[in-house]
Amino acid sequence: MYFWTKTFHLMFVIAFMASVFYLPRILVNLAEVGDQPAVRERLELMGRRLYRFGHLMFSLSLAFGLLLWLGYGIAGGWLHAKLLLVAVIFGFYLHAGRLLKRAATGARLPSGKVLRWYNEIPLLLAIPTIWLVLAKPF
Repeated sequence: MYFWTKTFHLMFVIAFMASVFYLPRILVNLAEVGDQPAVRERLELMGRRLYRFGHLMFSLSLAFGLLLWLGYGIAGGWLHAKLLLVAVIFGFYLHAGRLLKRAATGARLPSGKVLRWYNEIPLLLAIPTIWLVLAKPF
C-alpha cells in the first residue's frame, strides 16, 4: 500500500507543479495580449480553470503526503525543509492567482519582461525541493 500511496502523491505533485509552471505563462500572455478582448477572455478562462485545477491537485498531493508522513512514519530534518519550500511554492501559486484575478478586473499587470522572470521562480524553488527529497541530507 505504501508504494500506491507514494505513486498517487507523486502524480498529484506533478499535476500541481504543472499548474505552478503554466499559470505564470498565462500571465505573461495576458500582459502582452494588448487590445484583443477575445484572446484576453480566453486566457482569463484558461487561467481560472488552471488555478482551480492546481488547488485540487495540491489538496490531493497534501492528503497523500500526510498519509505517507503519518501512516508510514516518514520523518527527518530534510522533510521540514522540504515542507517549508512547498509552503513557499504554494504561496507563489496563490500570488500568481491574485495577479490573475487582478487582470480579470482590468487592473494592469507587470510588464511581460518582469513576468517572464517571475515565471522562473518555481523552477528555482523546485530544484532544492527535489534535491532534499532525493538526498535526504539531514
